[in-house]
Amino acid sequence: MRDGASRLAHLYQHDPLRVLFPAAEPGDAALAVLVTTSGGLVAGDRLRIDVRLDAGAIAHVTASAAEKCYRSTGATSAIVQRLTVAPGAWLEYLPPETILFDGARLRRRTILDLAPGAGFLGGGIIVFGRRARGESFTHGLLHEHWEVCRSGALVWGDALHLDDRHGGDVAALMADPACFDGAAACATLVLAPPDGDPRPFLDGARVVQQRCASNELRAGATAVNGILVARWLAADPLPLRRAYADLACHLRQAAMGLPARLPRLWHV
Repeated sequence: MRDGASRLAHLYQHDPLRVLFPAAEPGDAALAVLVTTSGGLVAGDRLRIDVRLDAGAIAHVTASAAEKCYRSTGATSAIVQRLTVAPGAWLEYLPPETILFDGARLRRRTILDLAPGAGFLGGGIIVFGRRARGESFTHGLLHEHWEVCRSGALVWGDALHLDDRHGGDVAALMADPACFDGAAACATLVLAPPDGDPRPFLDGARVVQQRCASNELRAGATAVNGILVARWLAADPLPLRRAYADLACHLRQAAMGLPARLPRLWHV
């Protein structure tokens, strides 16, 4: 934050990742857009994304399009995302969905480190297979890992693991009513308010989720250890994407007074 505006202090980028900086809408957060120039992840790709906000800065980080993880020939792709937010700063990390082709192998680890008075809104959407082709995710690997720390202490951790090796049956887990119940997509959205109290936002979040809820789209939200966690499970990725965006718009306005909208890239 300098002269009343959030400005770029440091940038390092290396193929196949680049960062673009479109002009944000008036009154909105500074905007950074991640671009995967290779068009997706293939077996063995390694990506590392580090985002750091200094004190008082406000920024929204997204991606230019859905991330595609192609069928693997055996090796596993890995993404490490480290997000660091200094005191009084606010980070939104809201890339579009990740599409897992059948047979993809992906490990993704997201580590969020919040200083006192820092705030965060972010998460992710996972689509199981190329649904337009009638494809599901029946074999492969997905390991999705989240750690949220406040002042250096772990306040929330979450891990999802699906693997067809060592006797694992991904197709059965995807179909099991106690697991994914045949869902085409799932999503998680996390809000860490600057004051560390998510409870004032919980009822409003549930109201927004309920507007979109149906037999095809199930949702829920809870507050734990100073953060709000919302989840969705859907038979169709498109309604889930809309519901996820609706709640993100609501929460950014409720928590920070920012406009109830996402960057235009979200609507392409």
